[in-house]
Amino acid sequence: MAGRRVQIIGVPMDLGQSQRGVDLGPGALRYAGLATELRRLGHEVVDAGNLPVPVRDSLDPADPGRYRKAIRQVCDMLYRTCLQARKDGRMPVVLGGDHSLAMGSVAGSSDAGRVGLLWIDAHGDFNTPASSLSGNVHGMPLAALLGEGDPELVGIGGSRKRLRAEDVVLLGVRDLDPAERERLRASGICALTMRDIDERGMGQVMCEALDRLAGYDRLHVSLDVDAIDPREAPGVGTPVPGGLSYREAQLVMEMIADTGRLAALDIVEINPILDDRNRTARLAVSLTASLFGKRIL
Repeated sequence: MAGRRVQIIGVPMDLGQSQRGVDLGPGALRYAGLATELRRLGHEVVDAGNLPVPVRDSLDPADPGRYRKAIRQVCDMLYRTCLQARKDGRMPVVLGGDHSLAMGSVAGSSDAGRVGLLWIDAHGDFNTPASSLSGNVHGMPLAALLGEGDPELVGIGGSRKRLRAEDVVLLGVRDLDPAERERLRASGICALTMRDIDERGMGQVMCEALDRLAGYDRLHVSLDVDAIDPREAPGVGTPVPGGLSYREAQLVMEMIADTGRLAALDIVEINPILDDRNRTARLAVSLTASLFGKRIL
């Protein structure tokens, strides 16, 4: 991959889920040397720092909306920040924080024209307030981007549906709420599960994913690090056994890099409190290096 102009944007938000600690994710990725690694690969990197996020303890813990108003404000700010980065000729690399931030970053990508979304996650994130068992917003961003759910969330960056089902490939999913499973089946989204990977191998599954998105000049990759097996990535907000191996995850990144179509990246749900000496953030930096062109030969 030729040298790119990259803008790092930190979003230390833990409002979308119950487990505390993912607000420390941007710092963990920086300490793991993300910017240094990208520069070593020949990319120009500007770190724009962190967006201001309300401290959870300053908000009403009994908020029946599960902090949706505050999440909306942060995501609107992220949307505008990503738009400005693009106007400045820079690729947004967004460091989370919980996955609800993708409502802002993906909205920013969609404003620049048609974009294919590769959502790499153990979970579907396709709940609405009516289908969710927990009510946590980090389980709803993909549905909101397709125009479904709470109008507060659907309206981020302007009240319109951001994506169509055919714009999305969900990869590595293995943990769905019952009603969410039915919603996903009916949605038309291409969901490539861990069973698909087990049966056919990651290479073949990634070929299918990229074939599905072959008509898009730009790809937005939204990486929830809980897609990777917790034995290799223990420091995540909602770990689920049976995930991607290190090499499978590396292959995903290498194959995306080969397309030359990466337009934006989210790295979310790293929880340093649950980690072992920043192991998960270091793994995420290694994956990002592969996504930005690091090769074996």
